This record gives sequence, C-alpha cells and structure tokens, in this order.
Amino acid sequence: LKCASILENRPSERGSKGNLFPLALYFIMNTAYLELNGKRYALPVLVGTQGELGVDIRDLRKNAGCVTYDPGYGNTACCRSAITFVDGQKGILRHRGYPIEWLAEHCNFLQVAQLIIYGELPNAAQYAEFDERLKACVAVHDGIFLVAQGVPCASSPMAVLSALLSALGCYHPDLSVNNREQELAQLDTLVSVLMSKVRTLAALCYRKKQGLPLIYPRPDLGYAEHFLHLFFSESSYEASPALARALDLIFLLHADHEQNCSTATLRMVGSSGSNVFACVSAAVNALWGPLHGGANVRVCQMLEAIHASGEDGSRFIEAAKSGKAPLVGFGHRVYKNYDPRAQILKKVCKTLLAQQDKADPLLEIAQYLEAKALEDPYFIERKLYPNVDFYSGILLRAIGIPLEFFPVIFAIGRMPGWIANWVELTQDDGRISRPRQIYVGQGVRS
Repeated sequence: LKCASILENRPSERGSKGNLFPLALYFIMNTAYLELNGKRYALPVLVGTQGELGVDIRDLRKNAGCVTYDPGYGNTACCRSAITFVDGQKGILRHRGYPIEWLAEHCNFLQVAQLIIYGELPNAAQYAEFDERLKACVAVHDGIFLVAQGVPCASSPMAVLSALLSALGCYHPDLSVNNREQELAQLDTLVSVLMSKVRTLAALCYRKKQGLPLIYPRPDLGYAEHFLHLFFSESSYEASPALARALDLIFLLHADHEQNCSTATLRMVGSSGSNVFACVSAAVNALWGPLHGGANVRVCQMLEAIHASGEDGSRFIEAAKSGKAPLVGFGHRVYKNYDPRAQILKKVCKTLLAQQDKADPLLEIAQYLEAKALEDPYFIERKLYPNVDFYSGILLRAIGIPLEFFPVIFAIGRMPGWIANWVELTQDDGRISRPRQIYVGQGVRS
C-alpha cells in the first residue's frame, strides 16, 4: 500500500470553550494516525478488494474521547459487504464481481437474485428448483386479504405494502421468531416466501385501490409475467414477451445497490435482532420517500410539466442552471459518471416503444434533456449525468404501471438485495446500531 497524505494543512477546529483543537489525519502504510490535543492515536486502515481504503474508528471514542461527524453518512462505511461494488467515479456497478451490463444481457431477474442472495449464479438444476419454490409460494393466507380490505382505498400503496409485509410475518411464525439461528436454518423457505409473495401483496395493493376483484395465481407463468397477470388481469390478460422482459429488467437493475437509504435502514433495524419481515417492512418505508424510491415519479412529473408547457426543455435547462428548477434524474449521491443502469434502460425504452408502435413524448423530451446536458459545461463540471430514475419511469409508463406504484415496483426488485444484506448482517459482530451525536442544546440549568 502506497503511503498517502490526506487532510494536510487542515484548519484547526474550535472547541466549545474557545480553545483550539489542532487536528491532523494521515496514512502511513496500513495505519492512520490522528493527532488531537497533542496526543497521537493509531487507527487501523481497512483495504477492500478493489483497493478502497477505510479508517477503522471503532475505538476512537474510547481512546480519544471524540467521535466523527458525518451527517447523512456520506463518508462512513457501516459494514463490510461482499454483495455489491459501486465505483461512482467510473460508473461501475457489479454484483458478486459480475458487471451489471453483463448480467442485464445474459441473465434474468431470478438468476441475479440467486447470485445476490447465495453468492453464485445458479446452474440449470438450481434455477429450476428455485423457480418451482417461488411458484409454490405465490398464494397468501386469506387473513392477509382481510388486512388489505381494512385499509382505505386512498392509502399510499407503499404504506399498504409495508403493512402487509409486516403482517406476512404473522402468518409465518416459524420464520419470524427473532432468532437468527432458527431463521437462517430455513433460509430457502424464507427467501421463497418473500420473493414470491411480495408480488402478490403488490398486486393486492393495486387491485384494492382500483376496486378490482382478486386474481388467483397461475404457476405456469414466469416471475415477471406472473406479476403482470396478478396486477392487470380482468377477463383475460396476456403480457407480451417484450413487456415481461422489460419489467424483468427493471427488477434486475434494482436488485441491489450497496448501502443506500433503505438497505442501511434494513441493516439498522436488523442489528437489533429483528426478523427479516420487520426489516423489509422498514426498508419499504425508507424507500417510500420521494428522494429514494419516489425519484422516478418526480422525473415523470418533471417531464410531464415540460410537455404541458409546449416547449422542448431548453428553458427548463436554463432554469435548472440558475437554480430556479430542479433537474430531477441527473446526478447521484454515489455516481459522478453515467449510471450504467440508465444506459441499459434508455435502450430498452426505445426498443419497447418501437415494438408497441407508439411514441411517448416524455421519452423524446428526456433524450433532448440528456443530449443538451451532456454537452453543457455546467452539467459536465458538476458531473451531473442521468441516473437510473431518469428512464425507469418512462419504461414503467410504457408497461402500464400507474405513477404512484413506481416505488412498489422498486421494492419488488430490491427484495433480493434486502434479503442478502439481512443474511450478511447476521454474520457481523452482533452489535446493535447506535450512532452518536454532537449535542448542541442548552447546558446545565438550575
């Protein structure tokens, strides 16, 4: 490991009583040293398999009496994980070492789900067994329908999905005992229940909201086709192979994405020993937020507003540059390059719409915005490139998914990543998550 010097010449930090705390942090081989108030503390340096560095501060508070301050945890690693690697500077996304571009071309969602959860791509026999387990688990207990019936029709689909996932654990008491050893011993069953039934619960949310009768499963259908059947069937419905593949690809591209808000929420809830049903229910609530799972909804709303204005988007770009309007779908907390998932979805959008022999004006506006932004110094200097949300909403529109159900589709796709992270956290040191704070309130009062 090459020696590196960081935070050199950093300004001193002023303490609450006015005294100066000179602070320096630098690497020497595999150890970082913190100098604080004239004392020097050695901090181990962790090195990931792709060369990324992390300073281990677990004993910092005990030894130095201080904590780090990192709102939003943008520079804090909460775990060591072998599931997903993201290099935002280079636009790289890999699951268990496989590039997302390769997986999208050669695999379907269930194969990627097995890769993420179990660590390897399945052979033909393993895939067939997995597929059969999921087909056998798609039905839910009648009591779940009663839970859904008691929810007002105007309820948010994500609120209903979270509630139903939590209730699902009640109907599988042997899988939700808050005993990791017992739950992990039945991992295959647990995976089958969640991966399969989340589609049924999502479809139940939609049909309840639309006042449609419930549809019974068809075990002969594939994963995405089965969901479309549960979601859209009335007297008859048959999804085209192109439509099913497009939805399967959306699921695949959302299967996992490192320690995002919902996954980090799942890990925090799971650190208390909570069962996986409680954890995925909490993750759905985190995903519900417009800055996370609702981002592609905001993209479509932005594109619809531009279309309604009758212009091509040029004035909107200028408004975004002046801070008068947000350009949603550009930029990412992690990516400082083109999100590889966005490139895949853009191509699928164009292909599906061409096969359906219809044009979507929102796609035309999106492509125009992208072309203008990618040649504009303002966006180039700030490394604002299209992210996965920029085209996923347009593709979901083409499939026929209503706007408010976009985050629900995201949740179905993210289920394997949530399960894999729950499994991985069970192998951690068992400490409950407990962030610290910098108290800025009143002192002692008499």
